[in-house]
Amino acid sequence: MAHPARALDPACSARDLYGVELHRQRQLAGLSLDRLSDVVNYSKTHLHGVETGERLPLPPISEKLDLAFGTGELFQGLWGAIKREHTPRRFDHCLELEAKAARIQAFGASLVPGLLQTEAYMRALFTAGEPGQSPEEIDSLMATRLGRQEILRRDCPPDFWWILGEAALRQVVGGSSVMREQLAALLPLVHTRHTTIQVAPFEADTCALMSGTLILLTLPDNCTTVYQEGPGYGEIFDDRETVTRRVREYDRKKACALSPRESAALIEATLEKYEPCESPRT
Repeated sequence: MAHPARALDPACSARDLYGVELHRQRQLAGLSLDRLSDVVNYSKTHLHGVETGERLPLPPISEKLDLAFGTGELFQGLWGAIKREHTPRRFDHCLELEAKAARIQAFGASLVPGLLQTEAYMRALFTAGEPGQSPEEIDSLMATRLGRQEILRRDCPPDFWWILGEAALRQVVGGSSVMREQLAALLPLVHTRHTTIQVAPFEADTCALMSGTLILLTLPDNCTTVYQEGPGYGEIFDDRETVTRRVREYDRKKACALSPRESAALIEATLEKYEPCESPRT
């Protein structure tokens, strides 16, 4: 199903300002998207995505646009402003793509990814990771993340594939009862029509993806965008070279992870660690 283009707000977002300016300069030059595509050697689909704020104008497109329009370093400067926007703003773009994706693949090295988190698990994460936040602010963060999980319950959900580092199963978040509930919630999703979960065990061969979070978002037009996050940073990429490299790294991680059946067995075995002990009889 096609999604309507969102309204751009250049006063609040450098990315939106870039899209508005691209449309303005293209109209002034009397160029269609097809013609501009020929000039800058980017696809019409990609240019339309940049113009509507659906895609980031990753290098070297800004230099090519400045040359095409004779705008000096206008678009290069706007790209600099986009890069300075804080990580949450960039993650907002990731969420927009997530809502439209036909396929979502993710890797979580030491934490369960957001789309798989139980309420208790995410509350424990937000409470520990956002010191000083009020209960109301924590509730707001949780509501946003829980809202994302509605994508799992669509009539026609995307194809999901998650790889979890074994550390994500063993790193205690919120205590034993929280972990018990969280691991139990993973088991029904290990292998279904639309979901696959694999665990990368500690003894697996070293791969490029050793820490942080990686999300691969493939839209219905088969274009893939990468979101990569670690402590204190989050970056989004849709240039062919970076996407190809990250997809290859993800496939290698997939190849050295346990099968879904073996992953379920490891999750169940780890879950037993968090089982409550029976009180001694008197």
